[in-house]
Amino acid sequence: MKPTATAAPSPLLLTPRDHTLIMIDYQSQMAFATHSIDMPTLRNNAGLVASAAAGFGVSAILTTVAEKSFSGPMFDEVTAPFPDLRMLDRTSMNTWEDAAVIARVNQIGKGRIVLAGLWTSVCIVGPALSALNQGFEVYVIADACGDISAEAHERAMQRMVQAGARPITSLQYLLELQRDWARADTYELTTGIAAKLGGGYGLGIRYAKTMFGGHEG
Repeated sequence: MKPTATAAPSPLLLTPRDHTLIMIDYQSQMAFATHSIDMPTLRNNAGLVASAAAGFGVSAILTTVAEKSFSGPMFDEVTAPFPDLRMLDRTSMNTWEDAAVIARVNQIGKGRIVLAGLWTSVCIVGPALSALNQGFEVYVIADACGDISAEAHERAMQRMVQAGARPITSLQYLLELQRDWARADTYELTTGIAAKLGGGYGLGIRYAKTMFGGHEG
């Protein structure tokens, strides 16, 4: 039987209300050894994700490891969009083994988890595989993660995808939350974040608006 097309989105697409974003260990100690992505790009992408989530009202958890004793504070690009969100500090490398984080996940009560952080092969693989094993859907923002080498990052991404995680990118995350330019209440938010942090796409938005009043919708 032939399928029938309908003007409706796939349930696999993310919405602002259907997931919890967990941003993990964006800290100096992990950043020093990250070589799979250059640090300005990583910081930019992490800031894009945080700004998108905060702007759309996504449930978010920010977590660090040994912040005071070893790893240092979380990137300002990540914390600034969430001025009232208390960070959860851990001792465990696997965020999913921390009781305070899990209590917050359960309090929020969303069945989808979106992950981003450092390093991909340790601090992202751990919670991704653990959450998948417990029945959660897991998305990983690949270009907002980094590792000690490109090889380490890619093998970690492959391992998670093989287990059922869904890879996405930072700009994709922002645009998937917006999804329709007719959504006027978040149009300026989305284009504003993209113009500031969306690379060449953002430059295009600035150019179009400045030169001839261009508008996506």
